[in-house]
Amino acid sequence: QVQLVESGGGLVQAGGSLRLSCAASGRTFSSYALGWFRQAPGKERDFVAGISKSGGSTWYADSVKGRFTISRDNAKNTLALQMNSLKPEDTAVYYCAARLDIGQRYAYWGQGTQVTVSS
Repeated sequence: QVQLVESGGGLVQAGGSLRLSCAASGRTFSSYALGWFRQAPGKERDFVAGISKSGGSTWYADSVKGRFTISRDNAKNTLALQMNSLKPEDTAVYYCAARLDIGQRYAYWGQGTQVTVSS
């Protein structure tokens, strides 16, 4: 129904910034609430940030509040995660995900992009 492709990952020093993007195709982009998740080696996949269909509402994990910003451009079918003041503990594979609405499971996932923050 929707295909998601992340990009923008890479290696960055602690304190630096990185911007992740997620391009979507298939069903109308604005039909989905979206989110970013991350998974570090040997750990579970954790929620990072979410955004409503219109972009009017956002929510963040406590660990990234004040540092990360989620946004979307429905006209361009893109989702972004601006990451500032990066810390080594932010190192993980980052995934974008989509769900039909708030309250439903995230059913669609991208392949992930690696973010590595060096000390």
